Amino acid sequence: MFKLMVAVALGAMASVAGASAQTFPSRSVTLIVPFPPGGSTDTIARIMAEKMRATLGQTVVIENVGGAGGSIAVGRLARAAPDGYTIDIGQWDTHVGSIIYNINFDLQTDFTPIGLMSINPQLMLARKDFPANDLRGLVAWMKANPGAAKFVNQNAAAQITGLLMERQTGTKVNYIPYRGAGPAMTDLISQQVDLLVVQAAVALPQLRGGTIKAIANLSPKRSPSLPDIQTSDEGGVPGLYMSGWFGLFAPKNTPKDVVAKLNAAMVATLADPTVKARYADLGLDIATREQQTPEGLAAFNKAEIDKWWPIIRGAGIRAQ
Repeated sequence: MFKLMVAVALGAMASVAGASAQTFPSRSVTLIVPFPPGGSTDTIARIMAEKMRATLGQTVVIENVGGAGGSIAVGRLARAAPDGYTIDIGQWDTHVGSIIYNINFDLQTDFTPIGLMSINPQLMLARKDFPANDLRGLVAWMKANPGAAKFVNQNAAAQITGLLMERQTGTKVNYIPYRGAGPAMTDLISQQVDLLVVQAAVALPQLRGGTIKAIANLSPKRSPSLPDIQTSDEGGVPGLYMSGWFGLFAPKNTPKDVVAKLNAAMVATLADPTVKARYADLGLDIATREQQTPEGLAAFNKAEIDKWWPIIRGAGIRAQ
């Protein structure tokens, strides 16, 4: 009798779980944005939330959770119920670079990938009247002026880029700490600092306005959105790359059927012509169809961790 009762109970639980997956979503979905409103991450999240609503049949609500380089938001996702109703928009800083903070979650095991949305070119920028116009000229100037270049250090990605450049070119820069890219961009425009590394989406308005200039696209290939900006390889410093990307994640143990529905909504949104145009306007390259799958994001994120964690740990980088 006891075995029969257990079997019935397990069968009922399975039926409930199956029904839950089939009816998902029956209410609004919360999309956590790991940064305050107004930045590129928030902009992309709102574009996705608006369009995903049509496929899901439910509202996607934005929740901005700033602080500690996005790690507070990622911790919030790690503690959320694995039912698909709480997801986040992740990127290099949150799902790779967060190890510079004292985090209480595991970036490799505590999340379920939904799909990669975009590859975001990171640009090395210079003040408008900086003597060099490209990476080759920058390296030559830095060798002639050791330690003189005022290089903005606003996050882990910027600091690591500076360290890689120093190691690969035998140069030194003068790191200038900033609390964020916004204040740093203001000072780059006013020519108080020399060099800044940020995502293209942050820099495009200023580049188009001619108030700053691009030194290099820190990607292996030229961006379709920024075809006129040379890569670091073309600029004479091969391998000087810094990743930028956006992807969607859910808590670990989120049911596969639920992940599939979230992924389908994401893929449909990325295929929308108006969304494609908006991404291009922001300088973002939509991920390939293979990368848009849960497996594609899982493989991409693992490759990023395998590449960058040894560099971060070897340099002893910790949050200030």
